[in-house]
Amino acid sequence: MNKGLDCFALTIAIIGAINWGLIGFFRLDLVSWLFGNMSWLSRIIYALVGICGLYLISFYGRVSRD
Repeated sequence: MNKGLDCFALTIAIIGAINWGLIGFFRLDLVSWLFGNMSWLSRIIYALVGICGLYLISFYGRVSRD
C-alpha cells in the first residue's frame, strides 16, 4: 500500500489515542478545548481520527501476510 498514507493514518490515530487518554485521565478533551465543542473544525478532526482508525484495520491483514 501507500507508505505515506499509512504514516498519516497512524499519526492521526495516535493523536486521537492521546486525546482519549487525556479525556480518561484528566477529563480534558484537547480537540474541544482547542477548536470548540463540536464546532465544524472539531467534528472534522473527530471524523478524520475515526476514518484513520478504520483504515488501520487493514494493518492486521498486512501484518499477518508478512
